Amino acid sequence: MRRTRILTAVLALTAGLLGGATPALAAAPDDTEVSVAADSYTWKNARIDGGGFVPGIVFNRSEKDLAYARTDIGGAYRWQESTKTWTPLLDHVGWDDWGHTGVASIATDAVDPDRVYAAVGTYTNDWDPGNGAVLRSADRGATWKKTDLPFKLGGNMPGRGMGERLAIDPHDNDVLYLGAPSGKGLWRSTDAGVTWKQVTAFPNPGNYAQDPGDSSGYSSDNQGIAWVTFDESTGTPGSATKTIYVGVADKDNAVYRSTDAGATWQRVPGQPTGYLAHKGVLDAENGYLYLAYSDTGGPYDGGKGRLYRYATKTGQWTDISPVAEADTFFGFSGLSVDRQHPGTVMATAYSSWWPDTQIFRSKDSGGTWTKAWDYTSYPDRENRYTMDVSSSPWLTWGANPAPPEQTPKLGWMTEALEIDPFDSDRMMYGTGATIYGTENLTNWDSGAKFTVKPMVQGLEETAVNDLVSPPSGAPLLSALGDVGGFRHTDLTKVPAMMFTSPNFTTSTSLDFAETKPDVVVRSGNADSGPHVAFSTDNGANWFAGTDPSGVTGGGTVAAAADGSRFVWSPDGTGVRYTTGFGTSWSASSGIPAGAVVESDRVDPKTFYGFKSGKFYVSTDGGATFTASPATGLPGGDSVRFKALPGAKGDIWLAGGEAGGAYGLWHSTDGGTTFKKLANVDEADTIGFGKAAPGASYQTLYTSAKIGGVRGIFRSTDQGATWTRINDDAHQWGWTGAAITGDPRVYGRVYVSTNGRGVVYGDTAGGGTDPGPGPEPTGACAVTYKVTNQWPGGFQADVRLTNTGTATWPNWSLSWAFPDGQKVTAAWNAEYGQSGATVTAKNVGWNATVAPGSSVSFGFTGDWKGSNGRPAAFKLGDRTCAVS
Repeated sequence: MRRTRILTAVLALTAGLLGGATPALAAAPDDTEVSVAADSYTWKNARIDGGGFVPGIVFNRSEKDLAYARTDIGGAYRWQESTKTWTPLLDHVGWDDWGHTGVASIATDAVDPDRVYAAVGTYTNDWDPGNGAVLRSADRGATWKKTDLPFKLGGNMPGRGMGERLAIDPHDNDVLYLGAPSGKGLWRSTDAGVTWKQVTAFPNPGNYAQDPGDSSGYSSDNQGIAWVTFDESTGTPGSATKTIYVGVADKDNAVYRSTDAGATWQRVPGQPTGYLAHKGVLDAENGYLYLAYSDTGGPYDGGKGRLYRYATKTGQWTDISPVAEADTFFGFSGLSVDRQHPGTVMATAYSSWWPDTQIFRSKDSGGTWTKAWDYTSYPDRENRYTMDVSSSPWLTWGANPAPPEQTPKLGWMTEALEIDPFDSDRMMYGTGATIYGTENLTNWDSGAKFTVKPMVQGLEETAVNDLVSPPSGAPLLSALGDVGGFRHTDLTKVPAMMFTSPNFTTSTSLDFAETKPDVVVRSGNADSGPHVAFSTDNGANWFAGTDPSGVTGGGTVAAAADGSRFVWSPDGTGVRYTTGFGTSWSASSGIPAGAVVESDRVDPKTFYGFKSGKFYVSTDGGATFTASPATGLPGGDSVRFKALPGAKGDIWLAGGEAGGAYGLWHSTDGGTTFKKLANVDEADTIGFGKAAPGASYQTLYTSAKIGGVRGIFRSTDQGATWTRINDDAHQWGWTGAAITGDPRVYGRVYVSTNGRGVVYGDTAGGGTDPGPGPEPTGACAVTYKVTNQWPGGFQADVRLTNTGTATWPNWSLSWAFPDGQKVTAAWNAEYGQSGATVTAKNVGWNATVAPGSSVSFGFTGDWKGSNGRPAAFKLGDRTCAVS
């Protein structure tokens, strides 16, 4: 949602990877025997569904239900119609090739639908040390071959929503074109993507940069060639298409054409100037090239825009913009033609952030337009659509905006919109947080409302900064870029809401009190307000702390083992400590600003820090730190360390950089001395999980290079031996931010990625939680509260309290809705519904409820007409008191 997505990726990578080993793209495989064991794991995502920008959606023009989506940092996906889900296609991209998880363009072959191509590369500046590549697949992305390019590509650069830059000739599918950034021009392959040559006859490599004065090279790069479009009416099967249009990032010369299959090129005469053409979509049946223009490259910015129609036979240009130029405060993009009815055209106001994006639709080739929403009497608005986000309820952002803003929003950064070429009722569009879609789009034309809902399951695109798995409560808490973070009570279900009160644009650090896991702290970046927050119910609800003077970002934060105090190392100022919940902070002494901080998991007054090769220890609750005499530690700041639960002073430290100390170290004396593990080449993360059967020491997990092989590794014998638990098909690019095992399930590990969300793995035969115990008996009380309500939907919280004298080993609560409401999703409980009667049962971790204690769960539901409260609740056969 926010404009900080670039910062998430860059901060993660510069802190964790670019300071480490320099990647060598397309490196030859290592023939050395790998002296580590391997285990068979199953890998899944902890479901969030979406979470990032989807700049491109492409449907195949010859095969129904075949579609692909590209993301800016999280790879590419193929649509699976039978399950209405997306299948990830680039999980094989490894550590050294991490930049190839950014997809600059994707193309699906209409002649041979088994063929698909992806142009990959994340940054064109030195944040990504490797060049781009074109990946080609003959089995719809199941396997890939790669051709390295002599230049970089920018899947996460400004202008990434323009396109598509990669295109396949619809008549001779061995011919492909690729538009390059950075002034590298137009490129062509005549052997199905195996080799590429620059089209030297193409006259204009582009000249537009978002900010030419940007010294980082991010905003100052020439955005280059934006799109390639073939006029299929000018060719025959087996011979190259004659007429090709190319969009260039040049406000005075935005569109070029070849009429001789790419041999020569000319600027299209009469074209508008002063804008960039984000999209060029051709309706060959009617002979129209449609163009969506903006005054900037996007995807965040754009203050003015126009829509034009070019008649390919007569050369006539027509301004078909749905609003006057003076009334635009956005650029146009998201351009699509209904291939079943080519006179139907749609476009988006991609950069309209407030009060919402806008979608435009024309049934007469742009002669007249209607809008997805319009004002009745400002600030009231009437929508042609209804939104159903019950599958991803967090898309409301927990917000309650004033009109004309609504929640959930129709979208933002809406650069990708595509009408299914085989189904006029289906349309999908990408936003900064998800893919939305509809399957009754033509209701728009009849005056009935069409339904917009997330069509994003399986596409996980969050950048993960920190992960914790407490010994009780929810099994997983996450700190994420852009969407803040989530509390997962069920890994297979989408949480109802991200962390709120306060919302962070990006959460940077997360910790819990080891002996009181209900106490949780998080820190993060925010547009305004505090940068630290606390929870006393295991992350279910939060309240803001107070910032000390000078704080500019979240930094890292640590909770004492008993939750009595906290140490915080925020950006912009020095390390601070507090007792209680951060109403005031005092400066820590003896430790430099910017240090990474962690807590001992046994002694509540012991905290640790690391900065620039030195380890620091505090034994007075963070008031004073002393530098450890330990030597030989990594000299840079690309380090992550953790203290082992249950053992005071047992510390593991991972990190380093090429040319210096790099690996995994262990201390058993509180950081006074460290021993480097000789069997670990490089390590970037460290985490702990439940001990293996028969073992007394917790299981270690790391993202590391061991035996010359990069991967995710596990050790059950304190690092003496290691088992690689991922395989070459499951690498997820860069995994250097965080890792943790599960303290309750042996073998389960949670892995951070930079764009593929939270990945978790279970060993073969593992991942089984204990089953329920006997039903509870005794008195009970229930508090029922509707916490959020919108047209047709609502969210409610239920608190169940044991008011009896005996501990419940398990619980099952039932009630009847008075108005026919239906539960659509629940968290912290399993549920079933028969008619009006709902039954909610404990999940594995919250089965036991002691006398005087409570357990809380929540759910989302549908309602019509009324949304009355249930009158009675029963625990088994006992009626509970209700408030």
